[in-house]
Amino acid sequence: MSTTITRQIVRIDEELCNGCGLCVSPCAEGAIVLVDGKARVVRDELCDGAGFCLGVCPTGALTLEMRDAVPFDHAAAEVIVAEKKTNYIAQHCYKCGTSEDDRPLLPVRTAGDSTWVCTRCLPALIHG
Repeated sequence: MSTTITRQIVRIDEELCNGCGLCVSPCAEGAIVLVDGKARVVRDELCDGAGFCLGVCPTGALTLEMRDAVPFDHAAAEVIVAEKKTNYIAQHCYKCGTSEDDRPLLPVRTAGDSTWVCTRCLPALIHG
């Protein structure tokens, strides 16, 4: 039996989840997958609780919660991160089109859409 600890982990509200899958890509460790048309955290030990998936959810189905879970497994996550890099598809800033290969991107909600914005375009969104 695995030892559990109290830590931050992603919670997905199945009622709010529309199955769009936008949260799967930001989860570099592979904890979130689509199962029967809904996003699910399928392996607690792969969820680092960083919450990069939260910002791209168009329905607000993802939140962070403190709960008992198995500890984060860095070694298992590294294997999945390396695997995902072989099938990597770069995201792009919705404002200027720059790739995440050229500039860091952050999740943003705009006009009802969940998308990405680069760090160069972000200040204009904040300050107008």
